Amino acid sequence: MFKKTGRTVPPSLTDPREAINSRRRDFLDFLVKSSSSAALLAVTGSLAACGGSDDEPIVPAPPAPLPSVFAFGVASGDPLADRVILWTHAKIPASTADVSLTWQVATDAAFATIVRSGNLLATEAASFTAKVDVTGLTAGASYFYRFRDAAGVISTVGSTRTLPAATATSVKFAVFSCALYSEGYFHAYDAAAKSDAQYAIHLGDYIYEYGSDPGKFGNASIPGGRVASPANDIVTANDYRTRHALYKSDLNLQALHAKMPWITVWDDHEFANNAYVGGAENHNTATQGDWASRKAIAARVYHEWMPIRTPDAANLLKIYRSFEFGSIFSLHMVDTRIEGRDRQYDSFGDADGGVGRYIAGLTPNAAGVRPDASRRMMSAEQQAWLTGGMGGSKATWQIVGNQDIMARMWFPASVLQAQAAGATNPAGVSSAISAYLTAKATRAARQPLTTTQSALLNPATNPGVPYNLDAWDGYPIQREAILQTARAQGKRLVTLSGDSHNGWFTQLTTLAGEKVGVEFAATSVSAPGFEAAGLGSLASSIDGSALVPQLGSAAIGAGLGLNDDVGYCDTTQRGYLLMTASAASIKGEYVYVSSVKLPAYTAKVGRTITVAATATGTAAPVFA
Repeated sequence: MFKKTGRTVPPSLTDPREAINSRRRDFLDFLVKSSSSAALLAVTGSLAACGGSDDEPIVPAPPAPLPSVFAFGVASGDPLADRVILWTHAKIPASTADVSLTWQVATDAAFATIVRSGNLLATEAASFTAKVDVTGLTAGASYFYRFRDAAGVISTVGSTRTLPAATATSVKFAVFSCALYSEGYFHAYDAAAKSDAQYAIHLGDYIYEYGSDPGKFGNASIPGGRVASPANDIVTANDYRTRHALYKSDLNLQALHAKMPWITVWDDHEFANNAYVGGAENHNTATQGDWASRKAIAARVYHEWMPIRTPDAANLLKIYRSFEFGSIFSLHMVDTRIEGRDRQYDSFGDADGGVGRYIAGLTPNAAGVRPDASRRMMSAEQQAWLTGGMGGSKATWQIVGNQDIMARMWFPASVLQAQAAGATNPAGVSSAISAYLTAKATRAARQPLTTTQSALLNPATNPGVPYNLDAWDGYPIQREAILQTARAQGKRLVTLSGDSHNGWFTQLTTLAGEKVGVEFAATSVSAPGFEAAGLGSLASSIDGSALVPQLGSAAIGAGLGLNDDVGYCDTTQRGYLLMTASAASIKGEYVYVSSVKLPAYTAKVGRTITVAATATGTAAPVFA
């Protein structure tokens, strides 16, 4: 679809001095070819003495500009109703010289009608990336853009669009997370580029920091020579730049960037695995230096290589921001990773994986205060910004672009205990799951429960326990505050989440079980999910679809699985979410690719879930 062209523009002859010098060069060339050396010296001496017919000395023409290479394509991002960021990378081979660029925005692919243009530099200081915030555009309009260097080399032509006008009736966008280069092909990006999505939203883990050591995550089965570069875990500015360049060398990623504007936020792997304010699981101060320095480097390189508008030039770690999609929805892109997160419960090395700390944090003290109340996934400042933005919005939907699963992913203690003992008693896991699901099916069918079944379904005797304390489950009181605020505001809340590498649709509920909103969580672009841990077959037990043989279609989306809030789960496939939002409803299509290990693929929709807006909130989701 996009064609890269290159041509050299001859020096302009519109400058009178250049025209004069050109005539002189032609005349001297004639003399060299037709006269003796003596005659040439006599004539040139005479010309120099007399100053020529125009009485000016010969001015040497400047050297022709060297052509640059646009190796990583073009990108646009952070659209607003009247503006959008344009990005590219341009470098002259074997040179560190600045590259002068002209950018153009047009309403047509042939650039017959150019509506905005300007100049900028790609400099070594910014890793030869260049960004411009193009203003004065029309809401809900599509545009084409390109860059040209001084030698006349033209970049790929990209297409972009501004945010919708207030009169827009629907918006379609693609949602991504967790693209691990070494783990597989980025087919999800290609599939989305071929869809009718208008915008792309990336929820983090756009890159991964791991090196190419076979023992590192994602290097067990590398297809097509997709080896991480540099070979080490990235730490220095050059490391992070090299890794961003590796990812943007992927042609599927380039094509999707060139097709539509992106709105992005980082997660942990743009820095280091399981990062928080004071450190990260994959950061060793003794060998990798100061964590604050590494964070600052990673943030600076992210802003260089991504088409993101910088909200605060004095603080590159602050990237939370909002976007208004007409009157349909407000999108609040939050940072639950770097800006304000306290250390995770499960990163202290406890034998129980931090569960004891978690339970203690939720247990009220003598004054009735939960110790966890002071722990944060985001700063108090960002929390106030988020709830204030939702409260002030008049849009139908409040959508939160969020890195980690926000829903309560609590599983029965009986099942998790069996899972923990699975190495010595693998049959016990399936027995525990079967017993719990049978109890749920019996209750759903309004049949009498046995004493054992009643105990299994009683949270006092078989409490729910979170499986991932790196997600919002590890910060339950701040989550509770946000959900309670949205509930009090009467907002239709939708979270878009990533990080888990699996596909989810869940109800967002308070600690008391009150329903506040819904969550659509995208599977990964390529990073492995539960299947990599031998848990790929759990999906139907988690969402309750395993009970279809007993209960029929009533088991779909009814919360009859291991987790009451989960309506849909996929634990084996890679892909993306295709979302359609209107004033009437919001719909999520879970698009999966056939394989990330093979260069060819097919794509299909695994599940479609629609949530309708009502006068007082939302209707029950419809599964198709």
